[in-house]
Amino acid sequence: MKILIKNGHIVDPSQEIDAPGDIVIENGKIKEIILETSPGRVPAPGLDIQSFTVIDASGFHVFPGLVDMHVHLREPGFEYKETIKTGTRAAVHGGFTSVCCMPNTNPVNDNETVTEFILRKAYADGACYVFPIGAITKGQKGEELAEMGMMAEAGCVAFSDDGRPVMSSLVMRRALEYSRRFDLPIISHAEDEDLSSGGVMNEGRVSLQLGLRGIPSEAEVVMIKRDIELAKLTGGRLHIAHVSTAGGVRAVREAKKEGLPVTAETCPHYFTLTEDAVKGYRTEAKVNPPLRTTGDIEAIREGLVDGTIDVIATDHAPHHRDEKLCEFDRAAFGISGLETALPLSLSLVREGVLTLSDIARKMSLNPSTILGLGKGSLKTGSDADITILDLKKGWKVEPERFLSKGKNTPFEGFVLEGLPVITICKGQVYEREDR
Repeated sequence: MKILIKNGHIVDPSQEIDAPGDIVIENGKIKEIILETSPGRVPAPGLDIQSFTVIDASGFHVFPGLVDMHVHLREPGFEYKETIKTGTRAAVHGGFTSVCCMPNTNPVNDNETVTEFILRKAYADGACYVFPIGAITKGQKGEELAEMGMMAEAGCVAFSDDGRPVMSSLVMRRALEYSRRFDLPIISHAEDEDLSSGGVMNEGRVSLQLGLRGIPSEAEVVMIKRDIELAKLTGGRLHIAHVSTAGGVRAVREAKKEGLPVTAETCPHYFTLTEDAVKGYRTEAKVNPPLRTTGDIEAIREGLVDGTIDVIATDHAPHHRDEKLCEFDRAAFGISGLETALPLSLSLVREGVLTLSDIARKMSLNPSTILGLGKGSLKTGSDADITILDLKKGWKVEPERFLSKGKNTPFEGFVLEGLPVITICKGQVYEREDR
């Protein structure tokens, strides 16, 4: 298929482009970008315009396809929550063209057989690209290293026990050492379970008011600092998942100042909502790590600005409605985030915290670079993974309209601004009906 995207404002930090122009796509690849100031602006000499599908992007911004390095697709084993088919459809709906799925499935993705199953299903059913993340330990029990070498050969792009921490410092050390052979990062779910045990929300004023057991911020900070020290010891690449605390931001910042191979991510709910969202025992706002304080939000925003936090990920964690419609203590942790992440992140642009180029870097280029995916760019010859945004489109969050099976979101009823109106991936053009 030949596609011509005309008159869009192109934002591609990999080439330092932030200007109006056109993009020529042939055979699923970027053939050419012609900026407004370029000689021979499209239709360029020799371009048979009649043979192209033309997309008029006037008034829209054109990004490299978004890359989410932290999603839970639930398949195999928990298909009642999400499947690869529904999860990738939700991803494309949210502007994502590549997603990396965590291993806490059933069975756990701790061997090449499960990895290969995920890749086969993604090839058959996936609306976007799927990159598996393998477990660090067998069964995610934190006791014995999984078959990391075989999983790497099968197609895993990183290793994590996300959903659970690796409590053993020795096991985490060995994981960092072993992963160096494949130059793949270890993604840390930074939580000291001895400190967080039984906790269901942030420990503080609101947990005291509600009579709920809290999770102190130190449960995150202690483990981040431990894993940074192990990265220093081993030279292994460490990525800190879902940073939610000011102390966590400070720890990562200091590690980067030392030149350690440490990167980090946060999620939109951690720079948007505070622990107050839990008031009324709202299980939709129950996440792990929990929503924190205004001070933590400010620190995370500062970390995004100064580059301490490299990536905005979703931690998309869909659940069946019954797992949220219950007592707060019993409710599952998690937010269905793929379809709200980009508009929530764009709020940082409207508030002057980040630029559009920053958003493209943290939601496309950086996650791809950290995991070596070869995505996140509009350079000539790159895969034509593209997200076209209408920054002015206002819309109301209505979970029943999500394409994900997971309707669990604390943002229900929010009126957001900004929408991915067209997503191009794997040679397909997906256009939102509500554009």
